[in-house]
Amino acid sequence: MEKEPSGGTKAVGGAPLLKDVAYQVIKENILEEHFAPGRFLSERELIEFLQMSKTPIKNALVRLETEGFVTVFSKQGIIINDLTIDRITDIYDLRTALETYICTEIAGKMTEAHCELIENNLRKTEEKVKELDGKGFAELDHEFHRLLCECSGNQEIYRVLLNYQDHLLRITLRHLKKDPHRMQQFYQEHVGIYSHLKHGDPRSAELMRAHLQQSKQKLFL
Repeated sequence: MEKEPSGGTKAVGGAPLLKDVAYQVIKENILEEHFAPGRFLSERELIEFLQMSKTPIKNALVRLETEGFVTVFSKQGIIINDLTIDRITDIYDLRTALETYICTEIAGKMTEAHCELIENNLRKTEEKVKELDGKGFAELDHEFHRLLCECSGNQEIYRVLLNYQDHLLRITLRHLKKDPHRMQQFYQEHVGIYSHLKHGDPRSAELMRAHLQQSKQKLFL
């Protein structure tokens, strides 16, 4: 049975503006594929679902269209965009180039504070694996990669990866929808990458390359 879309639109006091609430709720439902790729939505459906007026929803849709999540047709409605195979491949290849470079830069150079943050991430990730909590795991998975980027101090690379964050989360959730037990493998690969980085082993870059490229291949199985 298909899950009902998740709501959560209450806003009290100093809560975000309605357009931001609408944006976040619609995006979460797209990421978790409660609004499935290729689905048409009408403005009326969204008004009823979000219990909001037309204006904040229109503003949210402009932002989502700019980010590539939807296409808005003035008379036909809104279509949920899928990530094409070519785009997924390009995103993975971009990540591979940037994140293997990061590994070569930070191997053996991480501070105690950096290590503490990453080890805390890995502890929390292990718990999500045990719970088979796909959404929680996906968020921590991407936090791990962001933390490695932060270790490098390269703000431009960090900004590039941050720009793809939501699409990457969507890809990971799709992985886990196919097979929730992939969490265990992804987690173990993170542990291996971190161990090599901490000990200054240059093979960490090759482990990162294998981690990302194998993840790409598995998505299309």
